[in-house]
Amino acid sequence: MNGPLESGVEDIVEVLRQCLAEGLSIDIESVGSLRADGSGQIRFRAARGKRVFLAYAIEDVEIVEALYDALEQAGFHPWMDRRKLLPGQNWPQAIDRAISMADFFVPCFSPNAVGRPGRFHAELRYALERAAEWPLDYPFVVPVRLQDCRLPRRITAQLQYIDFFPDPSRGLEKLIDAMNPSVS
Repeated sequence: MNGPLESGVEDIVEVLRQCLAEGLSIDIESVGSLRADGSGQIRFRAARGKRVFLAYAIEDVEIVEALYDALEQAGFHPWMDRRKLLPGQNWPQAIDRAISMADFFVPCFSPNAVGRPGRFHAELRYALERAAEWPLDYPFVVPVRLQDCRLPRRITAQLQYIDFFPDPSRGLEKLIDAMNPSVS
């Protein structure tokens, strides 16, 4: 006899199986992620490194996905909506939670991001509020410019930013240095 709890668990397991079958990874925040390997086996990878939230405009998704991969290879635990949100998940709530759990918030500025209102600006405002909780010399918000664009005065008045152009590898190196745990 299946009760409502058992039925709910079965539904969750089925959603997880479908996500893994579609090649998605399942992240359990601060614990690790589940992924299907090439042979269909489910593998668990423990979370490692500092948590980095990546904020961006949807038009910049390819560049930010490459940044996500590079940060993951460098030992960080990046978070971006395209890689972490599950079908049916309350995405505004999940994004706010991910920002509040992050060790670093990396807003990825471009003409696409600064040129119009949207979720990017809401995420940035929330992160700037959250930055007040960190010690004054801790670099919680680490802005990057993916392309040449004008940054908001509130950013340029308070924070140093990193340019990912014309040399993205040098920009990545600077970003990793800024978020290196040995740097205080």
